[in-house]
Amino acid sequence: MMPDMNLNNLTRKELAESVAEHLGFSQSSCAEIVDSFLAIMKQELLTGGSIKLVHFGTFSLRNKSPRNGRNPRTGDAITIRKRQTVGFRPSKQLREQINR
Repeated sequence: MMPDMNLNNLTRKELAESVAEHLGFSQSSCAEIVDSFLAIMKQELLTGGSIKLVHFGTFSLRNKSPRNGRNPRTGDAITIRKRQTVGFRPSKQLREQINR
């Protein structure tokens, strides 16, 4: 368990600090590792690929069809255009651990 971390969010800085604590490397080196890892993930998603992390889950692009929506301020009906979003599907092992 990672100490002193906000229960709702894990920041890049906190992640780098935790990696440094677990591996014994400097925080600046671990910050570079975390940033590089996230940059590689981002690039793979931008090129349309997916990322499978064994025993964790899969990140992939999902296509959203256009749909009707409503502007919450004015109540006017609008059409939400088609778009892509990033989806995450947890592995069976992760789902089992979460649901214990």
